[in-house]
Amino acid sequence: MVNPPTTTPYTPDNSFKIVAYFPSYRDPVSVDVKKYKMITHLFYAFLTPHSSGNGSLNALEQPQRFETVTRTARQNGVKVGISLSGTSSYYVQIASQASSRSVFVRNVLNFARNYNLDGVDMDWEYPSTATSINSADNYILLMKEMSDSLHKYNKFLSAAITPGVYAGTIKDGIKPAVFPHVDFFNIMMYDGIGWDKDEPGQHASYKMSERSLDVWLIEKGMPKEKAVTGIPAYGKTSDNTSRAFRDFENQGADVSLDSASYNGVKYYFNGTNTVKKKAVLAKQRANGIMFWEFYHDSNSDNSLLKAANDAIGRSYN
Repeated sequence: MVNPPTTTPYTPDNSFKIVAYFPSYRDPVSVDVKKYKMITHLFYAFLTPHSSGNGSLNALEQPQRFETVTRTARQNGVKVGISLSGTSSYYVQIASQASSRSVFVRNVLNFARNYNLDGVDMDWEYPSTATSINSADNYILLMKEMSDSLHKYNKFLSAAITPGVYAGTIKDGIKPAVFPHVDFFNIMMYDGIGWDKDEPGQHASYKMSERSLDVWLIEKGMPKEKAVTGIPAYGKTSDNTSRAFRDFENQGADVSLDSASYNGVKYYFNGTNTVKKKAVLAKQRANGIMFWEFYHDSNSDNSLLKAANDAIGRSYN
């Protein structure tokens, strides 16, 4: 029997969020089950649109892992969702036509209902004002339709978005008009090598997080309760090579610091001290923290998720 839409008005959950993404290429056994108590939301990544751009979806990658991860999350009181990603040009095409938007939204809703998910996360990287098709305005239309559809069944809609620290068409691609339609925004405050002139090797400095919140909350007017501060659980080299935080710990690095050598190459990351500072910043100025990604973090007492929870005084036992 199919459940009917909710008959009471949708009420957003404005509690403080701790979000983690779980990519399909990770083995669920690689993440200690105790870590699930340290998050409030888990997104399985990714569900992708078909290349035709007609609104149809590709088959879910690693469905058995999806079911394992979502089951474990639910058993630990975590809200679960699917993250939508894929080639930007496909989303440009989908969002440009009312017919393809409708098909896409219906397919996403059906997926969320079939798996009894709590919500959906849109990770379109990125809508822009630069394309011949105005994807920035069409993004608003798509997100409004998705929001209306999901909210009828008491399911939330979130979005992963640019840090906004670089001026240009990507920053302008997320307009304030979309804010009312999305429950919360996972702001990807990382991958910014060279942005912070005081820490040019660092791709996710504390100053970058501060500036990103200035952009979204002050310049663009995003409501505080919808802002989630993104934190990387990985390090990068100057040539953009990535490695998981847990790898630095496994090599004996002092992970309270923000850099370490791995096989003779220096990586910059967010150590436990910086993550604690960012968690406090998020508590003061935003309404949540997000980690990419769950596996990258350590399973030990050096866990970045543990550090974040401890910094804001959240119980996870």
